Amino acid sequence: AKKDGKNIACCYINEPWDNIRDSHELYNLGHMYEAAVAHYQATGKRSFLDVAIKSADLIVKTFGPDGRTDVPGHQEIEIGLVKLYRATGNKTYLEQAKRFLDRRGVKDEGAYAQKHKPVTQQDEAVGHAVRAGYMYSGMADVAAMTGDAGYIAAIDRIWDNVVSSKLYITGGIGARHAGEAFGDNFELPNRTAYCETCAAIANVYWNHRMFLLHGDAGYIDVMERSLYNNVLSGVSLDGKLFFYPNPLESTGHDRQPWFGCACCPSNICRFLASVPGYVYAVRDNAVYVNLFVNSTADLQVSGKKVVLAQITRYPWDGTIALKVSPASAGQTFALHVRIPGWAVNRPVPGTLYSVLHPTQDKVLLSVNGASMEVKTDKGFAVIERNWKDGDMVRIDLPMTPQRIICDERVKDNIGRVALQRGPLVYCLEWPDVEGGKLFNLMLPDTAPLTASEKPNLLNGLTVIEGTAIELRKTSTPDVMERTERKFAAIPYYAWAHRGKGQMMVWLPRNEKNASPLPSPTIASTSKVSTSFLSDVGGTKTEYVNDQLVPDSSGDESKGFLHWWPHKGTTEWIQYDFDGIQEVGSVAVYWFDDTGRGECRIPKAWKVLYRDNGQWKPVNNFSDYKVTKDDMDRLSFTPVKTDGLRMEITCQPGYSTGVHEWMVN
Repeated sequence: AKKDGKNIACCYINEPWDNIRDSHELYNLGHMYEAAVAHYQATGKRSFLDVAIKSADLIVKTFGPDGRTDVPGHQEIEIGLVKLYRATGNKTYLEQAKRFLDRRGVKDEGAYAQKHKPVTQQDEAVGHAVRAGYMYSGMADVAAMTGDAGYIAAIDRIWDNVVSSKLYITGGIGARHAGEAFGDNFELPNRTAYCETCAAIANVYWNHRMFLLHGDAGYIDVMERSLYNNVLSGVSLDGKLFFYPNPLESTGHDRQPWFGCACCPSNICRFLASVPGYVYAVRDNAVYVNLFVNSTADLQVSGKKVVLAQITRYPWDGTIALKVSPASAGQTFALHVRIPGWAVNRPVPGTLYSVLHPTQDKVLLSVNGASMEVKTDKGFAVIERNWKDGDMVRIDLPMTPQRIICDERVKDNIGRVALQRGPLVYCLEWPDVEGGKLFNLMLPDTAPLTASEKPNLLNGLTVIEGTAIELRKTSTPDVMERTERKFAAIPYYAWAHRGKGQMMVWLPRNEKNASPLPSPTIASTSKVSTSFLSDVGGTKTEYVNDQLVPDSSGDESKGFLHWWPHKGTTEWIQYDFDGIQEVGSVAVYWFDDTGRGECRIPKAWKVLYRDNGQWKPVNNFSDYKVTKDDMDRLSFTPVKTDGLRMEITCQPGYSTGVHEWMVN
């Protein structure tokens, strides 16, 4: 862009193309190409499309067979180029999309941007999740347009890897804050889950393309899961606030109106407008009903117009009435109606998730009131007939609340259960449980669950009601206090609209896997403050006194406080007690994300107590140790005080953090 004859550089440093590896220059062009094609399809006007064509011609000239060999720092242009090819028929755009992909990973430049090996040799989802999702979508586009067997085999392998070990129950992808990246296989933490909104949208794109490539309803099952849960969680009910990450457990999160890197709000805006295009698909003489939405659609089937009208309250109700109105009397075609995996006790393809108590309720199908046996082909009930105007197809899907359990290789979900009804994953949130405490609850496998409509709650929804057991330790060893707590679980997409507080998706099934409330301590009842509170990585002050001890310094599942991006500095964290207390020891568990980020155990630390408003060092008679993966304990001459402060000196070039700080 230019202003007053001068370049306005938003992606490059000094001149175009000088920072392709790290910039979003080609990424932005890809979005522009998509927008231009959408504008052309919606209006028939070429004004924007012609701009995109000029830009794409420059890209082909610059990065073509005899041009630069850089690959985009952030994948997306591949999708845009394929859309331009389909809109214009100019095959050079398709060839350039494939060229960008083929060049990627020829030289090992690391997994963050999927440059660790050639794309056709990749078999695991790694690196930045949004980059990956866009790349896999672009590969599916190229595979569909070219029939390239290497591309098809690669994205099939990667998809199998995701659905078998890296997909959240909410349809989210990307476990780690560090690098906004996929984790290892079966690394699916809940409280520190990243699950970026843009990554969920990319997951929708990818799975829709996989369906178009293979015609299997399993891809739509994953797409629908992402759409109804992780994507919708990313935007508030009024459409004005947004989540960047979407954790599955929280002590309190707020959506924001904007972000410094504001990809998620704009992505939500363009994506939601495109949702009608995912409801149906047509191939030759077959119509595919993928999503269930109260709607009317005009379709072209073998060159003839067919109007389909859905009458339904889905996802609250499992009844879908589908009115078929062909323009030509006696038109014959095959109607493929998706039978969702969740309706037949299969949450997603593969074995990562399963139903604890499979429902015995059956899917019912009828045409003009006459029942039909539900026989499926690739997950679709196929009805081929000579259709007449007004023919009615009715599908009844069982909407019994279900308990979902997880492959036990996902350590964070061992002995836990998630609730689901229809395509919606549910969560417990603090306003819906007496006392507002969730993490100490246990939901026995035999506890009844019922669905109840709440038209005045959160714009109207259906809740899952039941009774959990609250667990609390007592001062007597091995004696547990148990209290029944009624709850109303809400759909996950609707959380964080009623103030900050606890939320959780995965509920303990038994005492062994529960986290009973400890007896209150000096630390747990203290007010926490700090020298600096980072706005990245999900850090919170309340994590340091929540009485949850991690398995290791790198364990992100229990939450932590860190001071990144402050590096090499001296920071502090402070407890203000509820009155004067006599204290004589502390224990601290350090956060260290070696291999993922820039936090390390500190160089040094010391404890001070408040005496008449002045901070004084304690008289310690044990050493200040700095240990990774264990609790450091310090004893000192007992003092009577209303507050303690811990001063922490970071290692040069690194930040640090605290998982838990105890006081005795």
